[in-house]
Amino acid sequence: MDLSIVIPIYNEAECVEALCQALDEALRPLSKDFEVLLIDDGSTDETPALLAKLVEKYAYLRVIRFRRNFGQTAAMSAGFHHARGEIVITMDADLQNDPADIPKLLAAMNADTDVVSGWRKDRQDPFWSRKLPSMLANGLISRITGVGLHDYGCTLKAYRRSVIQDVHLYGEMHRFIPALASWVGGRVIEVPVEHHPRRFGTSKYGLSRTVRVILDLITVKFLMRYSLGPMQMFGKIGLFFVVPSLLLFALMIGGHLSFLVFGTTLAAELVKRPFWIVSATMLMFLGVQFISMGLLAEIQIRTYHEAQDKRTYVIRECWPPVKS
Repeated sequence: MDLSIVIPIYNEAECVEALCQALDEALRPLSKDFEVLLIDDGSTDETPALLAKLVEKYAYLRVIRFRRNFGQTAAMSAGFHHARGEIVITMDADLQNDPADIPKLLAAMNADTDVVSGWRKDRQDPFWSRKLPSMLANGLISRITGVGLHDYGCTLKAYRRSVIQDVHLYGEMHRFIPALASWVGGRVIEVPVEHHPRRFGTSKYGLSRTVRVILDLITVKFLMRYSLGPMQMFGKIGLFFVVPSLLLFALMIGGHLSFLVFGTTLAAELVKRPFWIVSATMLMFLGVQFISMGLLAEIQIRTYHEAQDKRTYVIRECWPPVKS
């Protein structure tokens, strides 16, 4: 199989037929063997019934239905796991991504490229609620991961299967796939793509996901830099607190000595009133403890899933039936 198209779907009954029609028009002219995987992420509207009809109409269409809503990252992971194409392309189902851009991504996927990321250069979304937060997030992610992209949030991307099969996804990490692919040795480039105004339904995302993005970004940074030597990180944090504690200890000794030699001094008074110093130190210590426990938990959950080959999703059924 040359090409696999992976599309997560959740309550997209209004546009799923138009989506398949647009995909058919974009893919049939290509001289490639291809398949389209629609991952139904626990839809509760008429989407499953429509998908059952569309499977009969399009022979290359494959549908994977989840038992409940597991999220876009889990849907992406299922698509990557079941994809058979040498090149895997992901896109949204709401037709804001244009299937006509698929040939452009394939043309950019040369022998030296492993990931082609779409860039919604003329994004058709509200500025204050969508575009501005996205610009700030893209700058932050590019700076922290070292993989500079204008648009991490664009789902329209092409991946070489040999690279993506080594990337494991959890939580909300689908937006960081280019950075994770770069971490395993993939070469990432970016090409401008079309972005259409939303014609169907409403966005499944809002500003509330900002917190999840920040926490996942911390995890990605940790995995990219310290996963093979976590002591390099935790040791630096430990030293950051050990050095001030030694200075405070020296101050206490100096205060007692000055009291013995000179009587009441400023240093001696500070030794008698350690409340603010202890409070600030304890609060910072607790913050670092919680972050450290979160990072350790991320490592443990990955060990749990990967060592036992457990998936982050549960499949209800596949049309047509395929092996898991």
